[in-house]
Amino acid sequence: MLRIALPNKGRLAEEVTGLFADAGLDLRTRGARALVASLGGEFEAIFVRARDIPEFVADGAADAGVTGLDLVCESGRTLTELLDLEFGACRLVVAAREESGIHSVEDISGAPRVATVFPRLTRRFFETVGREVCLVPVSGAVEIAPHLGIADIIVDLTSTGSTMRVNNLRPVATVLESSARLIAGHGTERAGRDARERGLAELSTALESVLRARGQRYLMANVPRDALDRVKRVLPGLNGPTVIDVLDGGTYVAVHAVVPQRAVFRTIADLRALGGQGILVTRIERLTP
Repeated sequence: MLRIALPNKGRLAEEVTGLFADAGLDLRTRGARALVASLGGEFEAIFVRARDIPEFVADGAADAGVTGLDLVCESGRTLTELLDLEFGACRLVVAAREESGIHSVEDISGAPRVATVFPRLTRRFFETVGREVCLVPVSGAVEIAPHLGIADIIVDLTSTGSTMRVNNLRPVATVLESSARLIAGHGTERAGRDARERGLAELSTALESVLRARGQRYLMANVPRDALDRVKRVLPGLNGPTVIDVLDGGTYVAVHAVVPQRAVFRTIADLRALGGQGILVTRIERLTP
């Protein structure tokens, strides 16, 4: 049984739990404070801080884990990214006070103090752009540092930018685009390596099938046979629509296709204009091409 390290709290933990449940991997715990859980009987989950997950996976305490790309990069550990889970999107940015006169990295002069909880990424970024800075590592509440005189600028995560605006801060450069990732370490034991890689591949495929299904709908309709060529242009599907004969003497055929949710309204209108009827649209739980 493979061990998967998952975030133990916060919005990321909620998103991960929902994704795994949609993939048929429900968390089965002995209580709300349990640190270990069964994942559908196929995997074992351990709950740890999101920041610690790269270390757990790299050291082999877990075979895989889910955490933010920002934390993976900050850890500096050698890890394999299996899948972008497409949630928890944010940016690691350089920000300065509105009245600082700093609008870009080029405006930074001297050796300003930079407060951050990402010292490794911050140091690498400023080395890359050729700016000398004095790092001020902090454990949280980075936005307050310039107001307390602890630092001149900060490097911190933002998603909507509202927190920075409230605190009179302006993003001036992006260090990293981040989102939740499924990561794995490099197995060192030869015995069982194939089974481990196969299990991780199956896990990645299951989660990806859920992500691929989001925003898609399954559409079915009866359309006139003589309009089929035009219907195919309305319903391209993944590899073209599936066409099935209807037992009505050949006048109609049934077409099935996957369509983007945002296109459902127009697709139905176009099908009706071509004589389509009996149109049914359903949600898709998983989609594997």
